[in-house]
Amino acid sequence: MIESIQLKHINKLAVPALIAGISEPILSITDTAIIGNVDLNATESLAAVGIVGTFMSMLIWVLGQTRSAISSIVSQYYGANKIHAIKNLPAQAIFIITAISLLIIVTTFPFARPIFKLYNASNMILDYSVEYYRIRVFGFPFTLFTIAVFGTFRGLQNTYYPMVIAIVGALTNIVLDYILVYGIEDFIPALYVKGAAYASVAAQFLMALLSVYYLRKKTDIPLIPKFPFNKEIKNFIFMILNLFVRTLALNATLYFATRFATAYGAAHIAAYTIAINLWFFGAFFIDGYASAGNILSGKLLGAKAYNLLITLSNKLLIYGMIGGTALGILGAIFYHPLGRLFTNDPEVLEKFYQIFWVVLIMQPLCAIAFIFDGMFKGMGQMKFLRNLLLGATFLVFIPILFWLDAQNLKLYAIFIALTFWIVARGIPLVIKFRSQFLPLAQKM
Repeated sequence: MIESIQLKHINKLAVPALIAGISEPILSITDTAIIGNVDLNATESLAAVGIVGTFMSMLIWVLGQTRSAISSIVSQYYGANKIHAIKNLPAQAIFIITAISLLIIVTTFPFARPIFKLYNASNMILDYSVEYYRIRVFGFPFTLFTIAVFGTFRGLQNTYYPMVIAIVGALTNIVLDYILVYGIEDFIPALYVKGAAYASVAAQFLMALLSVYYLRKKTDIPLIPKFPFNKEIKNFIFMILNLFVRTLALNATLYFATRFATAYGAAHIAAYTIAINLWFFGAFFIDGYASAGNILSGKLLGAKAYNLLITLSNKLLIYGMIGGTALGILGAIFYHPLGRLFTNDPEVLEKFYQIFWVVLIMQPLCAIAFIFDGMFKGMGQMKFLRNLLLGATFLVFIPILFWLDAQNLKLYAIFIALTFWIVARGIPLVIKFRSQFLPLAQKM
């Protein structure tokens, strides 16, 4: 049992989670650069990869919530020294989520063309999208399997092995991208979009194999599901359903933001894309400490160590504010070089520079929201998180967005609405947490 909460202990969990987290946006940026520089239909290829990536990300965001659900349950039993009671749960959860992923392959593979027509893809872009997806989709079960194993490791207070797996997967994807997309003269033909898809599937398969290896070698958690279902499987499914609804609300926020930015014109959507991707990078950076909160809060709740839970929240709040402020300051220092890193179009840069300061101001507020969001996931309070995000999206973000849009504020409307959305997510979590656990801590 942890007797105190120190920065060293938090960083032991947070830093590997941070490295694993930022590998995802870095990988996406690398993939985009590689596909965008092919010598055959680069624009159409990039568009196809972007469209399929959006659809795949939506599926992964929804079904990938298994990581938080498994981590929450495992960490609480770990803290209560009752891990033996749920040893068969991860394998059962993996079985369920893998079965769902296979069902998605069966139901989407033959309908890939009409699916991507809904994204307004047509002609060559549509052909490339279908070609790319019908390869990429076979990596989906491996991705969900790996995510579920990551959740198990997190529940066991270990972010090191997920970090190793994520780094190996990212590097493998990048190397295979170069080889298969561009080809090797007289040895491997350039496969272009298909090469990028094969590279992703191969990397996902390797990550799944590494997940099996580390889980078997470093834990005594079995991977072969045994029945009947564990008593916590019902709780697991309810968590997934609540997180599913919550993720739909998150996607609604991003949908409306993107839809409005697109309506403002090409320069506006380009500037928005740069700004929102930098916002995502900040979110993944802070997610390292949110992950530490997720892991430790479940363990401390399971051990009923409420005083340490309060200490953890206070320390994470301070570290998150420092980290968010540091990101904001760094963004201010490199304000103009960051824009030129993505484009040299003067009109796009002008739009970006007009609103990027809002993104920077949001960083400390994002840190509060994401860290306490992680803690509430760790404690299994998915219903409250679901209701809070629904309220923040449909009662705060969307009304403010429409009102400010009517004032012709354009990109300001989007990012100001996002700021209020973050505040509406973060402040209630702090209030709820302290009102719930301060009285319990004072009784100890």
